[in-house]
Amino acid sequence: MQLLKVGVVGGTGPQGKGLAYRFAREGHTVVIGSRSSERAAGTATEIQARTPGGAVTGGLNDEAASADIVLVTVPYEGHAELLESLRDSLVGKIIISCVNPLGFDKAGPYGLEVADGSAAEETARIVPEARVVGAFHHVSAVNLWNDSDDLQHEDVLVCGDDADAKAIVMALARSVSGREGVDAGSLRMARILEPLTAVLISVNKRYRVRSGLAVVGLPRSG
Repeated sequence: MQLLKVGVVGGTGPQGKGLAYRFAREGHTVVIGSRSSERAAGTATEIQARTPGGAVTGGLNDEAASADIVLVTVPYEGHAELLESLRDSLVGKIIISCVNPLGFDKAGPYGLEVADGSAAEETARIVPEARVVGAFHHVSAVNLWNDSDDLQHEDVLVCGDDADAKAIVMALARSVSGREGVDAGSLRMARILEPLTAVLISVNKRYRVRSGLAVVGLPRSG
């Protein structure tokens, strides 16, 4: 497995924190980013305590954006504004968009309409020089933070228009689920993957579980 330097923009939230932990325990160097350097440092210390020998640091979001691969794990509100502020640091990078634009009302969760089609495509418009990949939309933040390997039954669906970047992210998925990510097609598939999270939230509420996704019938290697 190729070890990478991974920056997590919005890494103090549940999803970012959980993904950062999974990457750190597999040996990747992780930079936690936040609007508050103090919060980022605190989260980094918490992860470091659970990954002896790991390399985890915390700082502002622009420090996380300087990594080889940059995950964006922020709420959709303010997403575009944040990317605009980090644009210069993100040029030429592989950006993994994990953002799920969701709304909630009395009927439950639902996908928001996004002018660009999806948060991932919005990212590609704002930073056209970056290689944008959508992934890790459907993995439970609670399960990510657990010490157990209870994600091994799940698949990480990966979409993108750059084949090499997508392959790198599919391999990185092994750090989370223990198996390579599933190629879900072009970046526009994020229009389906992002709001699909609302379905999982509804299932979780109905059955009181933390559900995930698995694609059956695929050839598996490793």
